[in-house]
Amino acid sequence: MAAAGALRLLVPRGRLLPPRRGLRLSAPAAIQVTVRDALNQALDEELERDERVFLLGEEVAQYDGAYKISRGLWKKYGDKRIIDTPISEMGFTGIAVGAAMAGLRPVCEFMTFNFSMQAIDQVINSAAKTCYMSAGAIPVPIVFRGPNGASAGVAAQHSQCFAAWYGHCPGLKVVSPWSSEDAKGLLKASIRDDNPVVMLENELLYGVPFEMSEQAQSKDFVVPIGKAKIEREGTHVTLVAHSRPVGHCLEAASILAKEGVECEVINLRTIRPMDIETVEASVAKTNHLVTVEGGWPQFGVGAEICARIMEGSAFNYLDAPAVRVTGADVPMPYAKILEDNCIPQVKDIIFAVKKTLNI
Repeated sequence: MAAAGALRLLVPRGRLLPPRRGLRLSAPAAIQVTVRDALNQALDEELERDERVFLLGEEVAQYDGAYKISRGLWKKYGDKRIIDTPISEMGFTGIAVGAAMAGLRPVCEFMTFNFSMQAIDQVINSAAKTCYMSAGAIPVPIVFRGPNGASAGVAAQHSQCFAAWYGHCPGLKVVSPWSSEDAKGLLKASIRDDNPVVMLENELLYGVPFEMSEQAQSKDFVVPIGKAKIEREGTHVTLVAHSRPVGHCLEAASILAKEGVECEVINLRTIRPMDIETVEASVAKTNHLVTVEGGWPQFGVGAEICARIMEGSAFNYLDAPAVRVTGADVPMPYAKILEDNCIPQVKDIIFAVKKTLNI
């Protein structure tokens, strides 16, 4: 009856349309969500879902976080679950690891992962190794998260990528999101995981809006740790990246497509355990491989990918040597023009693609 009444309002008097049977509402469209808001949603949903979850770090509570990731959470959950700490990474990381050993599920925020060096003994020797050393009796369900890699104009001591550092260590899981869906889904999966997880975010992505599907808007949405995503399909060359360089790869792929080169772009999402199977399947199709990362070249993520491809069956499909695009092998300069030349740019990816394809 309500539907019929609504239809009467839409047509002139005397021209009543019959009510439709089986009227279906259209599904909500995807929405634009920044990485910052996606991380905030993930924290809010997991804090609400599990009372063992809490967040601690410098300025995360009353100031809403240095990057506003925790905006509104202190007012909602209070001092016991959103905890401001002194400027002592070794101290508050130790508190968080001990809390995880005791059965809580802490999220430990570093204002930048460069500062995690102050606490690396707690991250590696206490968190990563305890489950193994206790024969599985003491799990350490903790998330270490914060911005990683180059930002803008913050020079050598605040611009380092730690993907290779933490990806080197057994006992840790290491994730590196690019989009808002990556950020939300991986953070929720990390909080629910019973292992210590290092989540390497990127400061320059925090304010970037991405389309978020209806599925990703659900409180049950998680991105499985250890599973890469093909962001763009192609047939001529495989581009593998994580974090911000994924966007550079997609931009390079769009430019190269105008020249007839179709790039397959793989967003790793997880550094450890690495989804090498997805990369191998892509290389078997394209016969060419280019890796892209913001970190230093020596013993980097790209070096590991190249080694794994060489050691496996996908090596037989390569028609040319794999090529790495990395950050420059120097401490990050402060001057902008030098900084730009130290970080992989779209033009560097295009050059690498043309090099491996010999065009």
